[in-house]
Amino acid sequence: MRIDPTATAAAILPLVGGAANVASVAHCMTRLRLGLTDPSRVDEEALRSLPGVLGTVVDDGSYQVVLGPGTVAKVTAAFETLLAPSTSTAGELAALGDRLREERRRRNATPLKSALRRLANVFVPLIPALIGCGIVAGVNGLLVNAGRLPWLTPALAAVASGFMALIAVFVGLNTAKEFGGTPVLGGAVAAIVVYPGVAKLTVFGVTLSPGQGGVLGALAAALLATHVEKWCRGRVPDTLDVLLTPTLTVLVAGLATLYGLMWAAGAVSTAIGTAADWLLATTGAFAGLVLGGLFLPLVMLGLHQALIPVHTTLIEQQGYTVLLPILAMAGAGQVGACLAVYVRLRHDTSLRTTIRSALPAGLLGVGEPLIYGVSLPLGRPFLTACAGGAAGGAFVGFFAMLGDRVGATAIGPSGWALFPLLAGNRGWGPLLAIYAGGLLTGYAVGFAATYLFGVTDHAKATA
Repeated sequence: MRIDPTATAAAILPLVGGAANVASVAHCMTRLRLGLTDPSRVDEEALRSLPGVLGTVVDDGSYQVVLGPGTVAKVTAAFETLLAPSTSTAGELAALGDRLREERRRRNATPLKSALRRLANVFVPLIPALIGCGIVAGVNGLLVNAGRLPWLTPALAAVASGFMALIAVFVGLNTAKEFGGTPVLGGAVAAIVVYPGVAKLTVFGVTLSPGQGGVLGALAAALLATHVEKWCRGRVPDTLDVLLTPTLTVLVAGLATLYGLMWAAGAVSTAIGTAADWLLATTGAFAGLVLGGLFLPLVMLGLHQALIPVHTTLIEQQGYTVLLPILAMAGAGQVGACLAVYVRLRHDTSLRTTIRSALPAGLLGVGEPLIYGVSLPLGRPFLTACAGGAAGGAFVGFFAMLGDRVGATAIGPSGWALFPLLAGNRGWGPLLAIYAGGLLTGYAVGFAATYLFGVTDHAKATA
């Protein structure tokens, strides 16, 4: 269903308390994220019933409206336009909203969740480029294998590879920005990681190679640069700050990157790749069972964000992440579970309407509407959805044990939307068959487990 972003934004605004109640606006891949001065002013029921709204979530003090990929960016822009006339007189309100949001964040956030959230803020902005370049790389691979358009494939390879060749620089920019440093200084230090001239240096008896340490090395380098810059800002006289602070930041952090961080991050990156290969080659079915079964709870707790740099490291090393297709099976279990609820609760018109409207998004990998609107409130279907995810993960993991590796060239999409991004060590046919088989297994087990065990007698009686 195509929606009008301006009309949707205009409909959302009064239901969240009006412009005076909105302190901040942002968005991620699927959600409009609002900082509200008084969350109790939200008309939850009316908001959920708006065309185009797939669900709502309250997390870490922010109110989030699920709109889906693509749509969310357009609605956010329209929403910000509606707020623009009031921003010139809303300074005190914005400050109050910031204080309230910070108080809620301090109450709800643990050090681990805060660290993971900041880590996600570094990598999530890179996802659109990873998706775009990943799809181009996939198309180029098909053309090369088929021997078609040889005059075009070198150009496509350049388009697909350029971002990945410099991803360390983007990680450095985002890291410095997130942790309060000057982005260009973070990017400058992180650029050392991919500079070809590092091949002339030997550290701990090992000659460095361009890209050694990858995104982890860039992250560490930019973090160090930010700390050095802050230290300098507090001690260098103002008259010399413009000269000394950037010089010392680049020099100190740069030397530390060359003579320590690249080597250490390279060892960690290699260990991550080796561990992923070993895990799937030796315990593939069991590993898939555990990863697919636990991913939905990890998402609920926000702990899935810890996997973002792992995915990125694997993509940088091997060209694809073998973990994402397994984790995507959690969404398949969710779809199967909600289909079973739809069948079992035939007389619950409201719930069945929610499932019908949210199911297309679920098939495309946007699971929040089904999670927060169906399975989690009912309780048992959330657990049986995890069972479906475990079965699908075990299916994909089993073939990994046989040597058929299925990976994804980008992170973000899942469900059917992941098909264009599939990659691995086999041809396109086996990749499609294994991933599709995993999805079907997740659907079937999620459906069966929910149909048999996931709907309580009380729920059936009240439906």
